[in-house]
Amino acid sequence: MKIGGLVKFTLIDFPGCPAAIVFTQGCNFRCRYCHNPELVYPHLFQEPVTEEEVKAFLVRRQGTLEGVVVSGGEPTLQPDLVRFMADLKALGYKTKLDTNGSQPNVLQELLDKKLVDFIAMDIKAPLDKYALITGVDANATILRRSMDLIRQSGVEYEFRTTYDTEVLTDADIASISQLTQGKNFRVQECLPVAKEKATLKVLHKEL
Repeated sequence: MKIGGLVKFTLIDFPGCPAAIVFTQGCNFRCRYCHNPELVYPHLFQEPVTEEEVKAFLVRRQGTLEGVVVSGGEPTLQPDLVRFMADLKALGYKTKLDTNGSQPNVLQELLDKKLVDFIAMDIKAPLDKYALITGVDANATILRRSMDLIRQSGVEYEFRTTYDTEVLTDADIASISQLTQGKNFRVQECLPVAKEKATLKVLHKEL
């Protein structure tokens, strides 16, 4: 696992569960409003945090923390994600995955092996606007498959959209809401990149 950072405690990122957040390096999207570019662009990567450091911390916090959020970047690009999530479960933690939904086969494996308790999928835009937001040609069929897997999984989930008013409209948000069937859908504010980059710097200092 290429781990770019660790937040040691959060009460808001894993609903109802005091948790830590593990941030992976690398992403296949290039969203114009990306709030963690240091986890997306290889030339901005900082020295990775070792799994040994992360696991040692989690062992110390057993009984205090209840969950671990695996975010990014895009975690499902990590070839050893399934093994890492299994390790987290073996330590007794609930797990939450933040994903862009581009790797449904990985989602399927995690679900089949019961390695994830909560999934949050970012829906960047109406499907016909994905390239505008992400900077890449996203496959609508793949994204729909991920959404269907999540909906039918039986685990807790949410779909969420960052509302960048420079490229998305109220009509776009309504279209995305229909795409999610109006269930477990949350719209989040598009924060200035400078503010988010400051947050990430704090994240690295905490390590």
